[in-house]
Amino acid sequence: MGTLASVLEQSGLATVAISIIREQIVATQPPRALHCEFPLGRPLGKPGDSAFQHEILDAAFDLLNAESGPVLVDYPEEISDDADTPLSCTIPPADNSDKHPAEAEARGLLPVWRRSYEKYGRTTVGKVVPPEQVPEMVALFAKIADGEDWTSVGLPGDLTKLGADIKNFYEEASLSLSDGIPGARQAETWFVTQTRAGDVIQRARVALKEQKAGSYFTSYILPMTQVREPENGSND
Repeated sequence: MGTLASVLEQSGLATVAISIIREQIVATQPPRALHCEFPLGRPLGKPGDSAFQHEILDAAFDLLNAESGPVLVDYPEEISDDADTPLSCTIPPADNSDKHPAEAEARGLLPVWRRSYEKYGRTTVGKVVPPEQVPEMVALFAKIADGEDWTSVGLPGDLTKLGADIKNFYEEASLSLSDGIPGARQAETWFVTQTRAGDVIQRARVALKEQKAGSYFTSYILPMTQVREPENGSND
């Protein structure tokens, strides 16, 4: 961000940056930056609070009045939440057919995901597959987690993007399962630590590492803050 801001400034465009990781903004030194001690993923602070968000934007644009730079200003209000505490979500009864339990779980969430989509009118699922195919992708990852060769299970695209589609599907479904607006990363933590699909992705990541699939897949199939290494070499 700091490098891009400097390049734009050299082209004659004035820039301001909003930071939520102070060490990063100190290291990159953009011409003007407002540091906000907010949860990751929420640079404007409080979800749904447009007045507060406008205050952040006004404070950032005020930095354009500085006579010289680099300028780094700390916003006076801090916000914290239970970012890494998983949501408490009751998953609807799963399809109890002969499907893998993780695939059945995802199928049970399809109506819930649709409610979220109808409410918000947008989705981040679809990098590789549409939401309706997410349960099938969960089943393919389950095969990898259970030891099958990842190159032969029939994955239709980039593993990391498929992993993102699954994670985003669960996070969006959680919006219709929880009360209120979740804290930053709470839905992500719920997916990774509390669901069968999250467990499958974790175990698949370990299996991919053992199959030497490449660090790109093993590093980014899950958010780096959610990677869990098996204890004592176990995949459990």
